[in-house]
Amino acid sequence: MNDKNIVLVGFMATGKSTVGQILASKLGRVFYDIDTAIEHRTGLTIPRIFAEHSEPFFRAIEKGLCHEVALQKNLIVATGGGAIIDEDSRNILLKTSFVVCLMASPEIIESRLQQFDMRPLAGKWRELLEKRMPIYQSLPNIINTDDLEPEQVAEEVLRLWQNESA
Repeated sequence: MNDKNIVLVGFMATGKSTVGQILASKLGRVFYDIDTAIEHRTGLTIPRIFAEHSEPFFRAIEKGLCHEVALQKNLIVATGGGAIIDEDSRNILLKTSFVVCLMASPEIIESRLQQFDMRPLAGKWRELLEKRMPIYQSLPNIINTDDLEPEQVAEEVLRLWQNESA
């Protein structure tokens, strides 16, 4: 198997963190959640970062962390929904890692978001999804998570990764 990072990207509520933890367990790799790392670095929750420092402040930290993980190997990484939108972050991750975009229909995203009211951009999620969709759709590996359990999504990621590694 190759030692490239497996990086999960995609819109909010598509299952990146949940699937990432499953993959890390299956492969015996470290799971690295960029949003959690931002909270640890700043000592603030993401909603507080957005409220007190702004989205550009958050994106700058996120971009730096994308570049940091790109220098490492054997990680399972879950990015925030907007990380891959930044062209520099997208290019470095695609160059150094095996990137898989998790997708879900608007109906599924809406039902999942109703369970999480702490996301700072959840209020304008439809507009964001529409804006980000062309970038998500341009990525080489896409899995629709609508009708799959997280374990099944993880298995599909592994299948794609093993095919690329073969």
